[in-house]
Amino acid sequence: MRADPETVKQNVACALAEDIGAGDINAELIEPEAQARARLVTRSDMVLCGRPWVVQACGEVDRRIATRWFAEEGEAVTTGSLLLELTGPARALLTVERTVVNFVQVLSAAATAARRYSSAVAGFRTATGKPVTILDTRKTLPGLRHAQKYAVAAGGATNHRMGLFDAFLLKENHIAAAGSIAAAVHRARSLHPNVKLEVEVENNEELQEAIAAGADMVLLDNYTPDQMREAVTLNANRIPLEASGGITLATIAPIAATGVDYISIGDITKAVAPPDLSMRLERIG
Repeated sequence: MRADPETVKQNVACALAEDIGAGDINAELIEPEAQARARLVTRSDMVLCGRPWVVQACGEVDRRIATRWFAEEGEAVTTGSLLLELTGPARALLTVERTVVNFVQVLSAAATAARRYSSAVAGFRTATGKPVTILDTRKTLPGLRHAQKYAVAAGGATNHRMGLFDAFLLKENHIAAAGSIAAAVHRARSLHPNVKLEVEVENNEELQEAIAAGADMVLLDNYTPDQMREAVTLNANRIPLEASGGITLATIAPIAATGVDYISIGDITKAVAPPDLSMRLERIG
């Protein structure tokens, strides 16, 4: 997944506006001609993510800020690693500092979590013999959906639908309102016949209904590993199956061993555990 320039620009504009407001009165303490260098170092093992947002923020604050990266996007780095060096007007560096650190922390958190979950299922295979795939969800920070999904991809996991516009995921409330799984699927197909359609089920009777109705994919909601194995056998490789519901690093291995195709993890983007970063500035002129 590539970072969309317009979305990056919008994210950065919002971040700078809420931080700077009418002007950075703190930076006014420094004489305008002062030059400085700032270094961003990680105090945690992490997967780096957020470079497009950093470059955009620096350019918006002062085009004279020069960026030098010491790690690639999506690269795993260890505690103590130098990530980034910024040089330019001291005032500008002080103004952009928090925005830079915030974006790197939030996006690296998602990328790091995605890498950990993807690594946890490495070696497990689906019923068709393919690698088990980790998916993200729509449980993202408001306004940062694109950014966090970009981070998930940078970390090595796979994006689920972006929103309510690019795929159907028929949940229990949609099905209840429509009257049945078959009715909900029929209505969705009649409205948008070429859009991917997934149905959430809570038991194997509903799984059979979804398959019969022509769903492209089924989400097994809060199934136990034993129930998942039964569903995989019942499905007989007809359509992909996704496991979801309260799955953690501690519980994922038995689920990955059931033969399901996908495992979706909301915590990758909603349970943000930012890496510990430090940015120190030194005057150079």
